[in-house]
Amino acid sequence: MSEIRFPLPDVGEGLTEAEIVQWRVAPGDRIALDQVFVEIETAKSLVELPSAFEGVVAELLVDEGSTVDVGTPILVIQTDAAGASPAADAGGVGAGAAAAPAASAAAAPAAAAAAPAPAAAEEGGGAVLVGHGTSGPTATRRRRHPSPGGAHEKLSTPPAPPIVAPAAPAPAPVAADRGAGPVASAPASAAGSRGESRVPVIAKPPIRKLAKDLGVDLSRVAPTGPIGDITRDDVIREASQASVFRNIQTPEAPADRETRIPVKGVRKAIANAMVQSAYSAPHVSVFVDVDATRTMEYLKRLKASPDYAGIKISPLLIMAKAMLWAVRRNPTVNAQWTDDEIIVKHYVNLGIAAATPRGLIVPNVKNAQAMSMVELAAALEQLTLTAREGKTQPAEMQGGTITITNIGVFGMDTGTPILNPGEVGIVALGTIKQKPWVVDGEVRPRFVTTIGGSFDHRVVDGDVVSRFVADVASIIEEPALLLE
Repeated sequence: MSEIRFPLPDVGEGLTEAEIVQWRVAPGDRIALDQVFVEIETAKSLVELPSAFEGVVAELLVDEGSTVDVGTPILVIQTDAAGASPAADAGGVGAGAAAAPAASAAAAPAAAAAAPAPAAAEEGGGAVLVGHGTSGPTATRRRRHPSPGGAHEKLSTPPAPPIVAPAAPAPAPVAADRGAGPVASAPASAAGSRGESRVPVIAKPPIRKLAKDLGVDLSRVAPTGPIGDITRDDVIREASQASVFRNIQTPEAPADRETRIPVKGVRKAIANAMVQSAYSAPHVSVFVDVDATRTMEYLKRLKASPDYAGIKISPLLIMAKAMLWAVRRNPTVNAQWTDDEIIVKHYVNLGIAAATPRGLIVPNVKNAQAMSMVELAAALEQLTLTAREGKTQPAEMQGGTITITNIGVFGMDTGTPILNPGEVGIVALGTIKQKPWVVDGEVRPRFVTTIGGSFDHRVVDGDVVSRFVADVASIIEEPALLLE
């Protein structure tokens, strides 16, 4: 038997410390190769660490809730000398852990989150920690079979697990409309097997996922889809509030006079970034009211299109396309300031500010300028779901070039957002609601929103800022301009 002291690795984002959130093992437990043994919180995200060794847990060196530096031993594993992993023979988990390439490190938490250890073994390789090797290629996604659907199916939520057919004869499945993606029906209940009839629930996997997030029982939802399936709007109507942040009853006043919250993890990172941005980049802000009635009509047509079946369609999609169009016309807003030069970027990693239960994060859609409308819609939906589940990886929050903050989902008309550090522009989309609006000399009810933005005045002047925001507003007012 030999003992291995497992150090806290650098998970590939250049951070120096992390908090031990939850141990998944206890002293005396046997731990398998690639088994997730601890959950840590870095300054940007929650990360599950897989073990690079097999053996028995001898000791947990750090308590839950403690913050430790990278390289600090956190776990002792007893392992047979002959059964140690190749990584141990190659030099163990010493200083090399912190010096390994970031790409390998970023793959580790993603692989660990994507599949449990047995699934990883079946694909021919396990999760990789910085400083450790693997016996084969790492697979972070299950292989998918070709489908006749559109391009959006490549980016949409993975299909639901196969449903085992019941012993009793099942009703014939309902054919899905062309391009609508896979359709699953709920298995018969135990009561149904005793002779009680039950109408099968027909809903695509993304709809089931939304229902789970909102706490909606699909058996209680009245379907309105063309084949008797439950649509996204059906689920939202059934939900008491279509948001990950649900209203709660007002609690009683706490008995304690004060509550002290340690500043660490995501909150510490947010504070440092906001101070750095606010006091290093001179912000300039502009606002404009926009008639968004045509955008709302356009969204209705997209929702009715088979190409967008199973994909969330919201004003954020049109706002994202408007940003990409306006960046092409005003490229200096998609830039970075350094003390020596201004770097104008001819690609767009579009950041989406996401308020999650753990705090504000800004993941971005890589190379959004090269995506079709369908691809962008699917990418935005996946980004949002991943952020709400707390599974956004550090690599997904790096390299952003310009950001959208959708404060309209909280009922806000506008605001003065602070720039994401390293970026030149951030645009805020306010709530869209009916207001009196003058059209052809007459006051009519129209869907109106306010678009605002903040920009780094070191890089862009008022004329560029005004043209850029006006271009974004023109798409929201007339989305047909995207066809140019």
